[in-house]
Amino acid sequence: MEPGRREPDLIIFDCDGVLVDSEMLSCRCLCEVLATYGIKLELAEALELFLGRSTAAVLQHYAAQGRALPNNFLSDLKARVRQDFQISLQPIPGIVSLLSGLHVPCCVASSSDLDRVSFSLALAGLAPHFGDRIYTSQMVARGKPAPDLFLYAAAHMHAEPARSLVIEDSVSGVTAAKAAGMKVWGFAGGSHYESRDGRAILYDAGADRVFDRMADFWRRDGASDGFQ
Repeated sequence: MEPGRREPDLIIFDCDGVLVDSEMLSCRCLCEVLATYGIKLELAEALELFLGRSTAAVLQHYAAQGRALPNNFLSDLKARVRQDFQISLQPIPGIVSLLSGLHVPCCVASSSDLDRVSFSLALAGLAPHFGDRIYTSQMVARGKPAPDLFLYAAAHMHAEPARSLVIEDSVSGVTAAKAAGMKVWGFAGGSHYESRDGRAILYDAGADRVFDRMADFWRRDGASDGFQ
């Protein structure tokens, strides 16, 4: 924390693409599982359509096209994700150091289900930093880009939305945080932004600031972060 900078009362971290480098793995798994049902989805399209969204959004997308997915879709996807995560999932570089040095209350608010978030955090060695302060789209009526999940997390953490800071890597997450009346910093350091301009994407979505290294989390970069 730099001198003169005001801290938020709460930091809400998204999980996938912010705490763990999982977005490419997740979208690749989705494409592979859909392919077993004869549905072709390119990786780039999966990132465009479903980055930061829940599995409910996937079901709704294909139902709207008249292509209802089989009953075993969710279980097949979960099994494929678990298999790939166990082999390849890594924490975002620098996140352990950041969390270890935080003096601000923090929690997780993710579009993934509670089982997957808990599994991911445990695999990456991040679970002790959050305990039971994990909130997911299962707990609210509407997932991101609606503000419900972030408002739910702030209420349970006894924090005012205007004094809460969200760290997000997706357009839907940034949109949800702004709709909740919160400040949001976009994180563009995940592998899913290696071939895309994450900074432009997240700024265009409404992020108050965008950074791409956890080592730069508190660093001033000329952007208004809302807590100075």
